[in-house]
Amino acid sequence: MVCVCNATYCDAPEPPALPPPGAYVKYESSKAGKRLERSQGTFGPRLPRAPGLLLTLNTSERYQRIKGFGGSLSDAAAINILALSAPTQDRLLRSYFSEEGIEYNLLRVPMGCSDFSERPYSYADVPHDYELRHFQLAKEDTGMKASIPVLQRVLALSKRPLSLFASPWTAPAWLKSNGAVRGKGVLKGRAGDRHHRTWANYFVRFLDEYAKRNVTFWAVTAQNEPRAALLAPPAFPTVAFSAAQQRDFIARDLGPALARSPHAARVLILDDQRSHLPAWAQVVLRNGSAARHVLGVGVHWYLDALVPARCSLGATHRLFPRVPLLYTEACSGFLTLRFAVALGCWQRGDSYSHSILTVLNHFVAGWTDWNLALDLEGGPNWVRNYVDSPVIVDGARDVFYKQPMFYHLGHFRWAGGAGGLGAGGRWQHPQRPLCPCSKFIPEGSRRVGLASSRRCLLCELEHVALLRPDGTAVLVVLNR
Repeated sequence: MVCVCNATYCDAPEPPALPPPGAYVKYESSKAGKRLERSQGTFGPRLPRAPGLLLTLNTSERYQRIKGFGGSLSDAAAINILALSAPTQDRLLRSYFSEEGIEYNLLRVPMGCSDFSERPYSYADVPHDYELRHFQLAKEDTGMKASIPVLQRVLALSKRPLSLFASPWTAPAWLKSNGAVRGKGVLKGRAGDRHHRTWANYFVRFLDEYAKRNVTFWAVTAQNEPRAALLAPPAFPTVAFSAAQQRDFIARDLGPALARSPHAARVLILDDQRSHLPAWAQVVLRNGSAARHVLGVGVHWYLDALVPARCSLGATHRLFPRVPLLYTEACSGFLTLRFAVALGCWQRGDSYSHSILTVLNHFVAGWTDWNLALDLEGGPNWVRNYVDSPVIVDGARDVFYKQPMFYHLGHFRWAGGAGGLGAGGRWQHPQRPLCPCSKFIPEGSRRVGLASSRRCLLCELEHVALLRPDGTAVLVVLNR
């Protein structure tokens, strides 16, 4: 199932409207071809014994606030978007960010190159430039992301506030122990020395240059995958940190540098697999000098199967209930020998919904996809680490394909839900289970209690309930 979009056509869901009291609006997507298809109904009388599965919402039982959902404007994403004609570009960006699309409100931006670039680079390639006098953004920033044509258009399309966060993959070669932008290495020296101070100031200079182009950031992550760097292939751009090294870098260098700057951005720690939790959070957040600069904990989804959510996410929340958890990267098609891109694959969309529902039920506040758009190969990627994306671009034909992953994500940013429910409201489930359904889940929504009358082993339902700031109840249900 894909939607083929071009300069003159792209599907758009019906504009959402709240139902009257006692009614609900449902938006459904399915493997059979439904794409955010809208329908409406009314709630029946409360039955002593429901004939099917009964889901009961308890809006007085409240959990984490939702930050939002989004994706990443990598170099590869920008290259693919710009490979389209201007009208087709506009349709793609509107699909993600406008009121007629799914209205992402989170956007991750790599700080310098990632593997999803066409080349390795940094912003300060002159050796021993500890004052960063030669710091300058790359052509990838000034021509693709920072100014018109992509990022400024995204900001203009977004009617809701858009929260940007930046993530570094690698430091300049002369600051790394291996002397190269690519490959395994750590920062030279130790926290508090000139190498670490320079690296911290590099973050601030990045924020400075983007601010000159009227782009401001809500947060920065301290390092993309600081532990996975140890396992990465030799060509990958990486910098490795232990939890203790990240703690000390934030406490002595990065945190103070950001605090002295005019920027409001604070730090997301970890930005790696949840298998490192809760230990990583304990090391960093139990240090007051580091913790005061920390906004939250960033998590990647790639090794989720190895560690149950309750033992990692749930345990971290119990230890640090005021520190938000945010999924900062996910994608399908990684580590596959064939078919990094699988056009129309419903299972990959199903995996997205399964992940989001699981982590929302374990105190996560938001979920960020990886590349906004890739080509038919799953790139470009200069280390050939090709993966899939919710949107695939065929620049030669001036079309892009919205995949099942896109529609699954849409059920968390845009879709239908139960309206007019108060505390203890009930959603009666018939014998034929509902497909995923939700309405807008804007920033500030709260997860609320949801009880099931019984386990439905045959229908394999997963679900979450939320209460929007306007008081409307939202139910998202996945039938696997």
